[in-house]
Amino acid sequence: MILENVRKKMNASFESLLKDFGGLRTGRASVTILDHIFVEAYGNKVPIQQVGTVGAPEARMLTVQVWDSSLIKPTEVAIRNSQLGLSPVVDGQLIRIAIPDLSEERRKEICKLAGKYAEQTRIALRNIRKEGMDDVKKQEKSKEITEDQQKKLLDDIQKITDEFVKKVDTSLSIKEKEIMKV
Repeated sequence: MILENVRKKMNASFESLLKDFGGLRTGRASVTILDHIFVEAYGNKVPIQQVGTVGAPEARMLTVQVWDSSLIKPTEVAIRNSQLGLSPVVDGQLIRIAIPDLSEERRKEICKLAGKYAEQTRIALRNIRKEGMDDVKKQEKSKEITEDQQKKLLDDIQKITDEFVKKVDTSLSIKEKEIMKV
């Protein structure tokens, strides 16, 4: 039960990392680039997906089809003010966003950010490991499991942690190559 719980939590952390990686700009249009943009709408900040349809009609172009014409300007401002370095162009109800080539300096900055995301995930994995190990030690202390079972469970938790850390490192390496590819 503990191992299953540890694996589930670690998988959730890893999936979160992959989602964060999807939001990093690589020079190609990807609708996930805009996932972290919030638009001031109806007195609240809402995700851009709640004000319009985000699409990628071309390899270097994103579009946002805004549903409510009163939200075109706030959506444009939100995109322009994001840290993504994008310049939206309004065309009626449609906002077009050309994805410019990334400079070498910007690519390195994005790689650093990817590394930061990976390190945050590694920290989360270690915290999950510690939590799982503490649970195992509590079970042994309350005599629910034997000392031998405790040792095996602790070893299994460490193996699961190593497996996920390796997945994080592999994913980071792939993402860095993708970002640095011109």
